[in-house]
Amino acid sequence: MSKLVSCIHIHAMKPYKPVLVRATPVPSALPRQTLVSTAVDALRQRIIGGEFQEGESLNQVTIAREYDISRIPLREAMRQLEAEGLLVFRPGKGAVVSGLSLQEINEVIDLRAKIEPDLLTKAIPLLTSEDFEQANSILDEYEAALQTNAIATWGEFNWRFHSTLYAPSGCTITMGILQNLHRLNERYARVQISVTRWEQRAKQEHRALVAICQKRDKRKATALLKAHILTAGQALIGVIEQQRNADRDLTKTK
Repeated sequence: MSKLVSCIHIHAMKPYKPVLVRATPVPSALPRQTLVSTAVDALRQRIIGGEFQEGESLNQVTIAREYDISRIPLREAMRQLEAEGLLVFRPGKGAVVSGLSLQEINEVIDLRAKIEPDLLTKAIPLLTSEDFEQANSILDEYEAALQTNAIATWGEFNWRFHSTLYAPSGCTITMGILQNLHRLNERYARVQISVTRWEQRAKQEHRALVAICQKRDKRKATALLKAHILTAGQALIGVIEQQRNADRDLTKTK
């Protein structure tokens, strides 16, 4: 009995001290995704802005070094841009800036002319005074930017304006598809603005569209919107066709 007590006494004199084992922190996926999305935005702007030309092969090593990132998130970013139609991957060349034929540009225009009036029809009954205020505010910014010849911002303001009018439709999947169409269109629309000063007509039609939507006139609003898209689109195709023909003639003379 005394031995048992003695043992208990001894253990009591030496209390258990747990060993603290620090768990290895699990890296969050958020920084990686943020890195990828940042690279997507940066590359997209350079492609849409014309810094990277159609058919140009992008050097992943150079770009990764420029952005101070590894090639893995850069490759993920390029795959996202491939899904948007801005890049294609070709054997031996890697990521190449895509180009659209005149037929493909016309397809983008036709899709917009079908999708956007439908979205607007659904959105008009749900548009609020705040939506109209926001749309007009965006147009103020858009017009101010064009007065200072800030053509690079045109696409962003144009999408923000149109998406503000369509967003109440609640068609989020369709809106995502439409945003990609706008990005494809934007690459070429900048040329149109530079050459034809199309923005003056666009400004008038945008303001008229807001006014008609405020009156809840679906028929007139969708008719104006469709004509706005198709007329601008056909003018754009004319500019691009003329430019490409001139480039071909120049190539032949060399």
